[in-house]
Amino acid sequence: MIDETQVAGPVLDRLDRMPLEALREEWQRRFGPPPPLRSLKVLRLMLAWRIQADAEGGLDPHTRKLLRRTGAPEAEGRSLGIGTKLRREWKGAVVEVIVEEEGFCWDGKTYASLSAAATAIAGTRWNGPRFFGLREKAP
Repeated sequence: MIDETQVAGPVLDRLDRMPLEALREEWQRRFGPPPPLRSLKVLRLMLAWRIQADAEGGLDPHTRKLLRRTGAPEAEGRSLGIGTKLRREWKGAVVEVIVEEEGFCWDGKTYASLSAAATAIAGTRWNGPRFFGLREKAP
C-alpha cells in the first residue's frame, strides 16, 4: 500500500515550478473547479495545503465541528453596532454612512460592506475602515 504522506513531498516540490494555469489544472483534477484567484503564490499555497491535508487525513472531527459553528465571517465594521453613524469629509462635502442590520447605508442605498460604501463614495476602490479612519494606514 502507498503511503500518501510520502507521495505528497514530490508533488509539493513540483508545485513550486508550475505556472498559474498548471496550478489551476492540478486543482481541477484533484478537487474540482479552482478558486477564482490570479495570484500564483496564493493558489500555490492553497493547493499545497489541501494536498498535505488530504495526505494527513484532513482536519480532525473536533476542528471541523468548530469551523462549522463559527459561521460566515461578518463584514468588517458590523461590530460598530446598528445605528452607528460614520462621518468624514470627502471632496469638500461631509458624507455619512449608517450601520444597519442589512449593511451600510449611504445616500439612500444599502451596501453589503463598509468597503463597498466607501468605494461608492470615492469612485475608486477603498478599504472601508481605512476610509473612515477606523484603521491606521499600513506602514
